[in-house]
Amino acid sequence: MRNRMVPTVVLAMALIAGCDNAETGSATTPPPPTTTTGSLLEAPTQVPGDAEPKRGTPSSGAGLTVTDLRIGHHPGFDRVVYDLGGTGTPGWIVQYTDRAIQDGSGNEIDVAGQSVLEVQITGSAYPFDSGVTPYSGPDPATDPSAPTVAGVYRTTVFEGTTQSFIGVNADRPAFSVTTMSNPTRLVIDIASS
Repeated sequence: MRNRMVPTVVLAMALIAGCDNAETGSATTPPPPTTTTGSLLEAPTQVPGDAEPKRGTPSSGAGLTVTDLRIGHHPGFDRVVYDLGGTGTPGWIVQYTDRAIQDGSGNEIDVAGQSVLEVQITGSAYPFDSGVTPYSGPDPATDPSAPTVAGVYRTTVFEGTTQSFIGVNADRPAFSVTTMSNPTRLVIDIASS
């Protein structure tokens, strides 16, 4: 009985310690990235609030490959989901850019829409390293039910980063970035009008 009680007490102490000083962050410190477990229906559904660049750090030893790409519409925003296979959790750099320039080659990619949102998924791996089948769907991927997203272009890996571009049918609207697990996903929500 005593042996079962020790882990319970340690867990309770860790939870209590994690709750202490929850309001010590400064106003200039961005909130940590949101991680959600479950289906897309359980994903955060808050309308994005700003168009500033977003960054997240991958887990140590992450080796992920994009396996699928989905686009959908929700009230107030359109969603792009990158399904990921492999190990670890992704990092990201997501920001608007004036031109879509492909990493490695330096070639410019013609992207439809009024704005271009560049998505870099860090902690990526080539399919032969991650052991998963890469995304092989249309390029660009489109969905007429999500009118803010003109198309999602490329999912190429170069030096540990998957690069993709989202053509946006608006002038740099607000967006948010979250991760989800079971399966691992990177979710980009783009405000719609």
